[in-house]
Amino acid sequence: MKLIRPLAALALLIASGFQALAADAVFPPGLRLGMVPLVGLSTAKTFPGFESEDGNVKVLITELPPAAYGEVASAFNSNPAGTGGVKQDKIETPAGLAYFTTESGKAGDTPVKRYSMIVPGAGFSGYVAVQVPENATRIYTDEAVRQMFASATTRKQVSAEEQIGLMPFKITDLAEFKDIRTLAPGSSIILADGDESTGYESKPFMILGVIGATPQQADDRARFAQEAALQIPGVRESRVTMSEPIRINGQQGFETRIDGVSGKDKVPVTVVQWIRFSTGGASLRIVASAPRDQWLAAFTRFRAVRDGIQPKG
Repeated sequence: MKLIRPLAALALLIASGFQALAADAVFPPGLRLGMVPLVGLSTAKTFPGFESEDGNVKVLITELPPAAYGEVASAFNSNPAGTGGVKQDKIETPAGLAYFTTESGKAGDTPVKRYSMIVPGAGFSGYVAVQVPENATRIYTDEAVRQMFASATTRKQVSAEEQIGLMPFKITDLAEFKDIRTLAPGSSIILADGDESTGYESKPFMILGVIGATPQQADDRARFAQEAALQIPGVRESRVTMSEPIRINGQQGFETRIDGVSGKDKVPVTVVQWIRFSTGGASLRIVASAPRDQWLAAFTRFRAVRDGIQPKG
């Protein structure tokens, strides 16, 4: 495997006190979890995390719902020995007590070692998945990966500018939404009056994202939009109240509204979904929700955000 430094130098550096880990933690853009990557790994080009120059060693970093950490901790504590050849362990990190697993597998025909770690965060769970080909395990050893995991740390927040900058479009009007959270770096983001600790359902919020191939025929688009609206996660007892084609910033679009309930308290909400279709590339999908008694004021803000979304460039 071709690395930035000769293998012998890498092995010496890793073995002699992990000097590389004296550096500062690196946070993938838009994420609140970061760590110090091992020597030979740099920021990945196609996913949040790090990778080797040849792309064979991968470190994926992402965020999961806050409950995920507790669920994993409970599973570890109920079966500390692990099962099916999966080795379980835990380690203290600046982010808190982390749980991780080590196992062998295959990526296609290539034998690999896989590591998975979860750490607690403020309003989220941090998750890291590492894949090391067997022919690189003498450099990226179990102990080296463990030391990298030990450097995991979190930051309280990511600036709105950094998060919005990752999106494939510009958001020129935030309509006074103050809580900005990345859901999937570069593809979806939430703008809200509430936050993760109190829940989003009791106040207006919007999710802006891109979706892949969409239908080109009018009838197919109508059916696609209604089906997508009725499958919006977290909304129950859904009923379509309006669904019609519109133009959004000069492009073909579709607006669908539904009434339903959301959250553990079954808050009555009205939800609008806008899809701005693209004839080539990704289409824009906006889902905006507000408690029914706040709908009129919220809808004005929703439209301001929608109409302020512009292409980059």
